[in-house]
Amino acid sequence: MKLIPAYQASENQIDQFLHKNQNVEKDSLLQMGYVVEIQDQIEGCFILEAMDEGVYWLKQLYITKSEAAKLPILLESILTLAKKQQAKRVYVHSHQPVVDILLEALQFRPQKEKVFVDKYNADQGSWWSYSVS
Repeated sequence: MKLIPAYQASENQIDQFLHKNQNVEKDSLLQMGYVVEIQDQIEGCFILEAMDEGVYWLKQLYITKSEAAKLPILLESILTLAKKQQAKRVYVHSHQPVVDILLEALQFRPQKEKVFVDKYNADQGSWWSYSVS
C-alpha cells in the first residue's frame, strides 16, 4: 500500500478511479489529497487538511469495497503521515457505525463539544479525534 499525493499520481489512473467512485470530489483531492495505491491500482483516497497549527481534519476518506479489509492499515498509515507533518490532533467525521467501531479500536475519542466540532458542525454522523504523540 502506497500513499501518494494526488497531484503526483497518474492522471489516467485518477480519472479511472473517479469514474468508478463518483462521490469523490476531484478538485479537493488534487489540491490537498492523497491516493491509496495497491498493486499499481488506485483503490482509495483521503484528504488530510491542516485547519489550525497542529490540527488536521481527515476528510473524504474512501477505499473500494474490494480493499475495505485494509481500512485499519490505511488509518494507521494516515496517522503516521499526520505525525510526520507534526500534527498534534486529527479529527474525523464518521457517517458509519462500522467506522465508529474501527476509530474507537484505534484509540480515537468521540467529540461532543469542542471548538473544532462546533466550527464544522454536521447534522449526521459523529466526530472523533486522535491525539498524535
